[in-house]
Amino acid sequence: MEHLSSSPAIAGPTPNGIRVKHLSKRFGPQQILRDVNLEISHGEVVVALGPSGSGKTTLLRIIAGLEAPDEGEVHIRGSLATNLPPQQRGLGVVFQEHALFQRKTVEENIGFGLQMQGKSRDERQSAVSRLLTLTQLESHRKKYPSQLSGGQRQRVALARALAFEPEALLFDEAFSALDAITRVELRREVRAILRAMNVPALFITHDQEEALELADRIVVLNEGQIVQEGTPFEVYNHPCNEFVATFLGAANVLLGRWSQGKVTLGRLRLKATTNAPMLAERQAVKVVFRPEDVVLNFQPQLLDTPYYLGRAEVEDISYIGHSERLILRLLLWSPQGNEDDPEVHRLRNLALVDETYAEGFPIVITRNKWEATEMELSVGDAVVVGLKGYRLLPHYPLGVETGAKVFG
Repeated sequence: MEHLSSSPAIAGPTPNGIRVKHLSKRFGPQQILRDVNLEISHGEVVVALGPSGSGKTTLLRIIAGLEAPDEGEVHIRGSLATNLPPQQRGLGVVFQEHALFQRKTVEENIGFGLQMQGKSRDERQSAVSRLLTLTQLESHRKKYPSQLSGGQRQRVALARALAFEPEALLFDEAFSALDAITRVELRREVRAILRAMNVPALFITHDQEEALELADRIVVLNEGQIVQEGTPFEVYNHPCNEFVATFLGAANVLLGRWSQGKVTLGRLRLKATTNAPMLAERQAVKVVFRPEDVVLNFQPQLLDTPYYLGRAEVEDISYIGHSERLILRLLLWSPQGNEDDPEVHRLRNLALVDETYAEGFPIVITRNKWEATEMELSVGDAVVVGLKGYRLLPHYPLGVETGAKVFG
């Protein structure tokens, strides 16, 4: 798997928010975190995204004080907090399992921490009323957790975490147990609350849509390292490697070679992008593009795109609510090619390894309903394919039997 070098070192603690420096953690022989550096500024929402086992939950638990790092430091509002117990870090944590007191009402659950802090009854009532309004729970204040929906219980957990005015909020897969509609509603509400409170927050999730909607900045982890970070737009549209491209949304990945300033894909030649990396002649490369970056037409001269990919045949059409999804077979040989040419047969016999990690020539595209209506297609139709843009990445084969060899 490709990686960036370890995340850049950060000099000196930040006066606001959270900063971790050179965090590493092992569990037995397994390295969970590798030299992780991360800063969350005051009022910023950062989402740590990655597959299971990438180290994202361990990162949160170290920040919260629930795990000790093997190496590295945690700073909260400019103060070293690495060895502080959780209750002295001033952090609010919201877990997937909200752990509410079942025999206490909503308002009692929210005010419990304030009571433990010795706040007066008037102070507790004022804070609880404000939080009930903020989380839209006023009409549920006398209810018990068993009388609430999953989304309402998670709102109570959030209000409880906000009650003591934490320095920052940490969310560990907080919405993953909720149904899809409730998840969408709640994350929008939580985003609005965080903006109103101006509290720094770290979300841990494996849900790409959740990350894109919530984050000011996305941090992508894989195998214990930060492989890329940036705004949602930057990470989605300019992935640093194939892992990021295919993990953060659907992506087509074609293997080819760099030759004389262009990309060769079988017998096709694709014009290079203006931001193409420095590449050696005949170097294996990956052409990465999103399904929505593809434009279709029946004639090449009618394509209004900067990059002409080639001709294709429609293999499958399905509908996913808001859009149409097509699978095309990109023809990497000349349509007038000799049928007895072994190169033609070799290219035609390529197999799709996986719909997302496309090491062959089938490609997935999506069109909105207006595009689908304007140019109606059926299985078997011949089309020409253009790209609005694509990402060109170097490919480093691990062995002889690679996609680069097939496309060479």
